[in-house]
Formats: sequence, structure tokens, C-alpha cells
Amino acid sequence: MDLKAVTHVDGYEEFVKTVAELEKNNKPIFILFSGSLDESGENWCSDCREAEPVIQEALASLPENAQFLHVGVGPRDEWRDQNNPFRKQSNLKLKCVPTLMRWKAPERLEEAECKKLDLVKMLFEEED
Repeated sequence: MDLKAVTHVDGYEEFVKTVAELEKNNKPIFILFSGSLDESGENWCSDCREAEPVIQEALASLPENAQFLHVGVGPRDEWRDQNNPFRKQSNLKLKCVPTLMRWKAPERLEEAECKKLDLVKMLFEEED
């Protein structure tokens, strides 16, 4: 599986709609929250750009039945607003991007942790 093969959405409303659809499958959901693409087609978040190849490589360790959702949190100005819904939503409470998490579970990696292959693979390991 690679980042081009996963589900991509941009913005909070698309995230809510898509995660509700994925939950119907009763399979584990992993979500990467990252900056959205800017006018030049680049992710405005440098940490996200650095973490992407690591996460890409680790996707080979994703459990076979898992679902992976890549979410753009919007333009930098929207993300920095403390009232951003990604920051306020009780299931998320995002503080930074990139954030990689197992949906509705305590496991999450934030910022520089997302650049460490061993940590990302550990997050993807199946629960016992």
C-alpha cells in the first residue's frame, strides 16, 4: 500500500464524512493528519514533507485488514487558528501536524515521532 493508494481528504467536513463511512467496515482505521497542499502543490508543513517517505515505507507493515486515511488539515492560516475544528473535536484534539493515529485508540505519533520508521511500524502493529 502506498500513500497514493490510500483515501485522501481535505478539510474537516470531508474528514467527518469519510471516517463515518470507513467505520461501517468494522476494520482498524489509521489516520495521518498533515498540512494541505499550497498553491505550488507542496505541503506547507515541512515536518509533514519529511515524515511522508517514512510513513510511505511503513505502510507495508499496515495490517492487511486496516484502512488508511490521509487528511489535509487545510491551509496554514486555518490550521493555526486555535478554534480550528481539528483542534477542538474531542476525538482528535490535534496539537500539531503531522499526527498519525489509530482511530478511537490512545496510540498516536506527533511531529518528529512520525519521522521514525520503528515508531511508525510499531503503531501499525496489530493489537493482540
